[in-house]
Amino acid sequence: MAANPQVVTGSAPTVKLLINGQFVESKAKAWRDVVNPATQEVIARVPMCGADEVDLAVKAAAEAFKTWKHTPIGARARIMLKLQELIRRDMKKLAAILTAEQGKTLPDAEGDIFRGLEVVEHACSIGTLSLGEFAEQVANGVDTYFIRQPIGVCAGITPFNFPAMIPLWMFPMAIVTGNTFVLKPSEQDPMTPMALAALAIEAGVPPGVLNIVHGGKESVDAICTHPTIQAVSFVGSCHVGEHVYKLSSEHGKRAQCMMGAKNHAVIMPDANKEQSLNALVGAGFGAAGQRCMATSVAVMVGEASEWIPDIVAKAKTLKVNAGTEKGADLGPVISRQAREKIESLIAQGVKEGAKLDLDGRNPKIPGYENGNFIAPTVFSGVKPEHEVYKTEIFGPVLVIVSVPTLDDAIALINKNPYGNGTGIFTQSGAAARKFQNEIDVGQVGINVPIPVPVPYFSFTGSRGSKLGDLGPYGKQVIQFYTQVKTVTARWFDDATTSPGIHTTISLK
Repeated sequence: MAANPQVVTGSAPTVKLLINGQFVESKAKAWRDVVNPATQEVIARVPMCGADEVDLAVKAAAEAFKTWKHTPIGARARIMLKLQELIRRDMKKLAAILTAEQGKTLPDAEGDIFRGLEVVEHACSIGTLSLGEFAEQVANGVDTYFIRQPIGVCAGITPFNFPAMIPLWMFPMAIVTGNTFVLKPSEQDPMTPMALAALAIEAGVPPGVLNIVHGGKESVDAICTHPTIQAVSFVGSCHVGEHVYKLSSEHGKRAQCMMGAKNHAVIMPDANKEQSLNALVGAGFGAAGQRCMATSVAVMVGEASEWIPDIVAKAKTLKVNAGTEKGADLGPVISRQAREKIESLIAQGVKEGAKLDLDGRNPKIPGYENGNFIAPTVFSGVKPEHEVYKTEIFGPVLVIVSVPTLDDAIALINKNPYGNGTGIFTQSGAAARKFQNEIDVGQVGINVPIPVPVPYFSFTGSRGSKLGDLGPYGKQVIQFYTQVKTVTARWFDDATTSPGIHTTISLK
């Protein structure tokens, strides 16, 4: 087992850096508390690294790349096989760490880890995924083929809401394709990624192949501008994502940025009522709404608007509590600042005239009076100009818009600047087909509330939710983390007659 990625100093442990295979204490001057969002207990201190410590991580990754890029593809795959085994072994332990620092319920934490585990399992297929192509005899005695090669040191910047899944979207696929990696996880919940890193080392990832630094804007900017880093992958808010994409691109790097969302679910009058509303409420309030693929807007078409009271009734049945408590459906939001922002947007919605059918502000949670809790909140009568419709609230707030027809629903969604995910609930194949063809959103669900594709495919958000051509995981990420080299070859033997000198470009 790798060394402990934390060291106790005083009452709270400090989160270490991972540099060249060693968990080392940061020399950062600034530190930030990692706070349990259900109790406000300080459970760790995380360093806010500067450019110097980012540079140490990058240098370690660059040195490791010299040998790692030549590691046989089967050896890389076997490390991924071992890593998935270790993640399964430690699933409960990882979930406990995740819940303590992020707040989501233990079952949801296990789901977070499992969706990342699926990507690790997919990485085990690297032998097939990385195949090139070969064309024999493209000209007289000439063959052409292409090979995929790693691009070098890559980096990932990940958000607080999925501290297991999203790092696992990134570093396994990057390193299994022969690259080395520098990860900068969210400073709000860094302990889960560090625990995953310890498992990666136990699985056999060599020193320097995976490195981790922490921090805020200074470390992010150092990653985006470092001349050795070849590619940057980001998941997070639009504001930061746009900055990362612009800065990385200006410095000659590949960049993929998965950003904000305002995901709509269209409820048709012919939908299976019970199944559709259960799916809507679960997708709207699960993880306290802190998912970039959460369903935050319900679009009720025609007579489906009559089901709004049923949505409210179902939302009232959800139990809000600390993520460690049995039976909890949703835990706290990540921080006091997040709670205050969500509450201010709820107040703004009331001020602008939306109907507050269910007010989740200031719930009383016995034993957790200091927690960052907001209960399920429902607005109806929402208009596109309302702030609760325009803004990604990132909390347990469902806004409901009523429209007369499916055409109106499609027009509403296509006018929204975000394009992450959407869904339709219907029993009509014609309506579903029309929706999937006419909607301008990257990921579409048909009677599926959160249409995140399995790792054999790629995450395909679009428009204001994504910058960069290629998405994380799946086939697209193989293209992102490799470069294609074409080789045109002709071999001569002693019996070959020289054709003489040619000054044309023909290979005949």
